[in-house]
Amino acid sequence: MSKLARFGAYAAAFEKSYQSDDWSWVEPFFTENAVYDAGVDLFMGGHFEGRAAILAYFKAVLDGFDRRFESREIALLDGPFEEEQTVRFRGSASYRAEGVPDLVLVLEEIITFEGDRIIHLEDRYDDDMIGALRAYLEEHGEALELAIAG
Repeated sequence: MSKLARFGAYAAAFEKSYQSDDWSWVEPFFTENAVYDAGVDLFMGGHFEGRAAILAYFKAVLDGFDRRFESREIALLDGPFEEEQTVRFRGSASYRAEGVPDLVLVLEEIITFEGDRIIHLEDRYDDDMIGALRAYLEEHGEALELAIAG
């Protein structure tokens, strides 16, 4: 199976897990020793080692951030592109909730495979996006029960 096809299957499993809150759909896509660099350190980022830690983080960040909004819409902006063992794309997540302006996060995601499993997942946000997220959280975080760490 091509890496692009495997990425597509992973993305579909992730959305199924998001909807059901059952992360067993995503588990088979990661190696036991996978690493995830979540890319933004405001409150939802960090470095996670091991499949169990990554799956626990997915649940925690989705419960603690995404589910604070009434809706979430994912879009591909560029890609995905396959380069040897890596798939990369640029995408967005648009969040909406009553009483606050919409929030659109734009990121680059790089997925490195070992065989047909993810060994490294990395999210990258540019400095402008991190600044916009920080400003949004400072202004609207309280209404959503979100806070900036550190």
